Amino acid sequence: MRASRLLSLLLLLQTRGRMTAPELAVELEVSVRTVYRDVEALSSAGVPVYADRGPLGGYQLLDGYRTRLNGLTAEEASALFLAGLPGPAAELGRADVAATAELKLLAALPPEPRSRAARMRERFHLDVPGWYRSNDDVPFLMDVAEAVWGDRVVRLRYRRWGPAEVERVVHPYGLILKGGSWYLAASCEGSVRTYRVSRIVTAEVLDETFTRAPDFDLAAFWREFAVEFAARMYTAKADIRVAPGMESLLRYTMGADVTDKALADGVADAEGWTRITLPIESVNHAAWQLLRLGSSIEVLGPAEVRDRIARTVAELSVMYGEAGDELPLS
Repeated sequence: MRASRLLSLLLLLQTRGRMTAPELAVELEVSVRTVYRDVEALSSAGVPVYADRGPLGGYQLLDGYRTRLNGLTAEEASALFLAGLPGPAAELGRADVAATAELKLLAALPPEPRSRAARMRERFHLDVPGWYRSNDDVPFLMDVAEAVWGDRVVRLRYRRWGPAEVERVVHPYGLILKGGSWYLAASCEGSVRTYRVSRIVTAEVLDETFTRAPDFDLAAFWREFAVEFAARMYTAKADIRVAPGMESLLRYTMGADVTDKALADGVADAEGWTRITLPIESVNHAAWQLLRLGSSIEVLGPAEVRDRIARTVAELSVMYGEAGDELPLS
């Protein structure tokens, strides 16, 4: 533990230049007294570290000194793939090793590339989840991740859409982070399937190991799955009229990809409304989504969607009619 801390201290000085004892203590999460002892240990080991006194003082390395101790451990090397994703790295239990790997990488770079890398980190930040939603609750993510890494078989209990739960014994191939949600790609009963990690009710990592299919490509699998999922998701189409200026709200409500394509093929009528054909998931889902747009859209078909909206509006009229009669028209 101390050897790792001494290396981190050395790399901090090499990467950032002069640093005070309190600054080093914050970075290393130790006391200032511990920093004093560690600096003394480095000096005794022949590292040319010295201190400047005064308000602008601090510890620094002799000009031109560079350590060759930049070798990444196996964990740190793998954590580099998560260096730009601090949230997911923490969820996978790799926050500390990712930070150490990034520090070692910065220390290994010459001054100019290191300066550019530091500027990049200061100016760009990736926040995965969308607005108005939080990350999924994934209590079994680390168990699944360890199984993925070790090619271990997992017995899991999985909650499907709705109340149904099933038990599966799977061979976990990989994890995918999509829009703040984790998905597991795993072989089960001869085919590779996807499981949303937040829907795993229990997970038991078995001692049994498995052999991965040598030709499996996680990125290619996910791309193909995403295309197939979109095709399965949109099972029907609806003809609607969109009021002028409501295109952005429709895009937000129904999804940018399908809405933009529909609008590109849309035809404006004499009143300035745009008639489009929009892919939908189901009658109930489309009615629920399109109701959010109020009178800014009109559903022309199919009749089932139009009737479902009409029934809901009638029910709302009964529920709010008495109070609504007392409100002035705007």
